[in-house]
Amino acid sequence: MPVIAMTHEMGSLARDVAIELASRMGLRSLQHEVGDQIAERLHVPKSLIRRLREGKVGFLEKLRTDESAEAVFAAEEVLTIASEGNVVIRGWGATCLLRPVPHIPCIRITRSVENRVRWLMEHVELDDTEAALHEIHRSDSAHAARMHERFGVTWGDPALYDLTLNTDRLTIESCVEQIQQLLTRPEFQETAASRAKLANMTLEAQVRASLRDNPATRDVRVTIEADGGRIILRGIVVSQAEREGTERVVRGVSQVVEIDDQLKLMAGSKMFPSSKYS
Repeated sequence: MPVIAMTHEMGSLARDVAIELASRMGLRSLQHEVGDQIAERLHVPKSLIRRLREGKVGFLEKLRTDESAEAVFAAEEVLTIASEGNVVIRGWGATCLLRPVPHIPCIRITRSVENRVRWLMEHVELDDTEAALHEIHRSDSAHAARMHERFGVTWGDPALYDLTLNTDRLTIESCVEQIQQLLTRPEFQETAASRAKLANMTLEAQVRASLRDNPATRDVRVTIEADGGRIILRGIVVSQAEREGTERVVRGVSQVVEIDDQLKLMAGSKMFPSSKYS
């Protein structure tokens, strides 16, 4: 059940590599489908999610967008897709989200700015080099900011990837062959431990998304740890009602078979008239 996490970098030809790799190995290649699911979950237009990722939303529109919820749902979607296997996932922080799973290689496809600008001009039939360069820099800045904000990493840090391929020097076919060879290495073979790691991470993401999706628990911030179907909850809640509401939502997530509630009540919680706090 191969799973490959790949970067999304405008004009790098990552899309071409992902499609060719998926075609040769009989895998799905996903990117926009992830955003479509998130848009449906947030009840917003699909175009808004795409513009948000590319840093194209205006100030007021950005204020009205729940980016925190978008991050939670994106993590759930990526991990759920990965747990199903047989897929190439491009973008959405997949290289950071899936990096803890030993059998999933994290691939960066890169290219010089000059060639990325040339690609963009040909792709959209643009004859303004400066405008194309500005678009590339704007896209890079938006992705770098999101990766730093959500994962605390520097976008492009070579330590984040198992393999970096430069399409200035390598053809699409050569990139695909390099990735296929990497998948045969012992380091990237699935094991019972690596499958369990992915399953636990997926369940944690699903529990976190369910809490966020429920009006009664969307403001709850607790630590969630999965071990098999057992969920361990740690942190502070402001009331017994909030504690019971959290347990109720967690219990409703399929695959959860047991809850170990280690939550603590906030001292002086009677001062809070509701569970809504920041």
